[in-house]
Order: sequence, then structure tokens, then C-alpha cells
Amino acid sequence: MWVDGNDEEWKKKFSKHAEKETGDKRAVRFRDWDNLEYWFRSVEKYAPWVHKIHFVTEGHLPTWLDTTNDKINIVKHSDIIDSKYLPLFNSRAIEVNLHKIKGLSEQFVYFNDDMFITDYVNPSFFFKDGLPCDSMIYNTVSPTNELAIPLIRNLKIINKNFKKMDLLNSKVINFKYGMNNLRNIVLQLWPSILGYYEPHQPGSYLKSTFEALWKKESEILTITTKSKFKNDSNVNQFLFRYWQLASGNFNVRNPEQMKMIQVVTEKDIELTCNLIKNSKYKLICINDSDTLYSFDDAKEKLNNTFKHVFLEKSSYEI
Repeated sequence: MWVDGNDEEWKKKFSKHAEKETGDKRAVRFRDWDNLEYWFRSVEKYAPWVHKIHFVTEGHLPTWLDTTNDKINIVKHSDIIDSKYLPLFNSRAIEVNLHKIKGLSEQFVYFNDDMFITDYVNPSFFFKDGLPCDSMIYNTVSPTNELAIPLIRNLKIINKNFKKMDLLNSKVINFKYGMNNLRNIVLQLWPSILGYYEPHQPGSYLKSTFEALWKKESEILTITTKSKFKNDSNVNQFLFRYWQLASGNFNVRNPEQMKMIQVVTEKDIELTCNLIKNSKYKLICINDSDTLYSFDDAKEKLNNTFKHVFLEKSSYEI
């Protein structure tokens, strides 16, 4: 999924609806780091086995994108969401409808545009024996987390449908979790699921998970779809991940192969640049922040690093 926050027509629509709708309208949600081409280059370099990229936008496209490439499927919001709910400025509303993409595989990986592949990955990193790969590590929801209310809504649905003790096996306690097993042992004492550790990385999903939840929880998913901006009435895409975890419908993966960096200081940007250069992790998420020290400086340093690592154009570019 991608949005061009500099598109003039998009900005007009945004301003019109922002005047009368409540929700999250912060610029940090929509500003463009101008590094999308490096996302495509990272896929071609480190995951050349990928056979289809479904590129989801309101309709605007990067000028450099080769839309004639057979591996790209351009998906407009109107292709998957009823026109009466459009336009949308809420990524949650779009995420919960991803299963409606025409031609989407039963097994798919969902990326945000701030998530990059930084070392070679095999298909088995995302799926094994037909099941998504993930890490079921228990956590608690902090009230200071801006996602707290949507996460609690997710967990209410999970606890309504699953009993925690029904899944007490090697997917709960596993050597691949390392020291995180201590967290699982301690939080296993509570009868309900208090939360899951969220690595904020690309999600391995089954389309059938989305379809099953839409049958069971259509009311809250419709409320989310109707919300033009993010608000506390929503659930988010983590609900589908939690469903897969709680049902045991996944294979265990080591979470330490991925890294999320909340970029606030210049040191955060320097760390991120070094991780990209050194391929220390297979995947990194570069999470934007309201309190970033200097957007222009951070963007320049980050993109110079990307340009150095991914020097050659990909086949997805004109």
C-alpha cells in the first residue's frame, strides 16, 4: 500500500473530508520519503522469486513505475472497497479489505511502504508447509500505546473465540523464541490472552483468514471500513495475525531476524543506514515519527544509503 501525500487532487479530497471527520490526520501518516523505488529494488535483489506485487493506491502512481511489468498488478481502492465509503485516508480500512484483491494468492505477504528487505530471504521465511511463519510471543497492551484501543478490540474478539490453554505446545514454548520464552511462561499464568508482541514487520497471511473473520465479525470490520480516518472505533490488520496465532495456524519463526527502528534522532537514522549497508537483518521497518529531528536531513541520509546499496534500477522501473 502506498499514498502520494504530495498529489494535489488527493490533498483537496483530504482537506475536504478532514474538516468534517474525526480521527488521525497527522502529516506523518501521509508524507512521502521518496524511496519507494528502493523497495522494489530490494525485492528484486533479495527476493527474486516473488512472482506478483499487488500495488494498492487510491489511483495515483509513481512516474517511474513500469505498469506494463507482468509482475505488477495495480489495485485501486475502488477495486476492493464499495464506492460509498470512498475516499479513504485510513490504512486500517484498506487493510481489512485486502482479501478482495482480484488474483490475490491464498498465501500472501503484506508490506507497508516503510518495510524493506535488507538481506536474502527464501519463500520459507514467510510460509512453510502452506502455513504463515510467525512468532507467538505474549505481551500486554500499554495504555500509552497509540494503538491501545484498536489492539484491545482485536483481543476482545480473539478471547471470545479462543481459549488460551487450548494452545499450549511447541508453538507457545519454542527454542526459536530464545529469552522470549520467559515472557510466554509468565503470561501463560493469566487465563486470557493479554496481548501479543508485535514486531511491526511484513505480515504472512492466508486469504482464508480474512474471509473467515469477515463472516464472524462483519460488524466491526464494516465499521472500520467506513472510517475515513483512523479512530478508536477501528480494529486493524493485526486482528488477522492474532487469529492465526490463537488458532495455531502458523509455523514458528525466529523474531530476531527482523528489526523495527522508530526514527526520532539523528543517531536513529545513522543506525538505520548502517543496518541497510551491513544486511544485519533480513527485514527492517523504518517507522516515521512526529518528533523526527529533521525530516529533510533524515530523508537525504537514508536515501543516499539506499542509492548506494541498490544502485541498479529494477525491472519495475521505466
